[in-house]
Amino acid sequence: MRPLITQRPGGTMRRTAIAATTAALTLTLAACTGTEPEVATKPDPKPTAPTASETPAKKTEAPAPKDAGLGDAITLKGIEDGQQISVTLKKVSDPAAPKDEFFNPDDGNRWIGFQIEIVNSGTAVYDDSPSNGMQIADADGQRFNGVIADIKAGPSMASGVTLKPGAKALGWLVFEAPKNSKITTVQFGMNSGFSDQTGEWKL
Repeated sequence: MRPLITQRPGGTMRRTAIAATTAALTLTLAACTGTEPEVATKPDPKPTAPTASETPAKKTEAPAPKDAGLGDAITLKGIEDGQQISVTLKKVSDPAAPKDEFFNPDDGNRWIGFQIEIVNSGTAVYDDSPSNGMQIADADGQRFNGVIADIKAGPSMASGVTLKPGAKALGWLVFEAPKNSKITTVQFGMNSGFSDQTGEWKL
């Protein structure tokens, strides 16, 4: 993902990238890692609570790992050592109702809100702008970046998030797409989308 900052009519900024100097520095860091880009589609295992009446299970073939979807967490690594987060796609609001009458989608478009939870599961401080690293796609392959907007579904994710190891952040990120687009995929990456690993959820 290599997003750009654009200005939408009416003064609403499309919150889709970092400054060019930061992007150049991030790209340089990425090149130093020597790793290949990866799209992570498998969810983290969900914890199960043992029961007192458990009996030995019969041997069966393990089910094929499913692709991550709504409610699933994906663990992602960043460019630098110790950078690691667990990202959960918690809720979807489609279409998402604007919080006030002053800002609305363009004619023919709608807003879609995604509530995500970020947990710093690494050993380094997480310091990033989550909206820069997230992107959605529809069934035709069209991709859409985020917009600055508040919706009735709940509080927005902060534009800049700093988390010590073990801390978490929860909030909504908003995207704009044509009313007839069927959104099928959500992607998220660390380091404003420039890390080698990208998480992917299917809707």
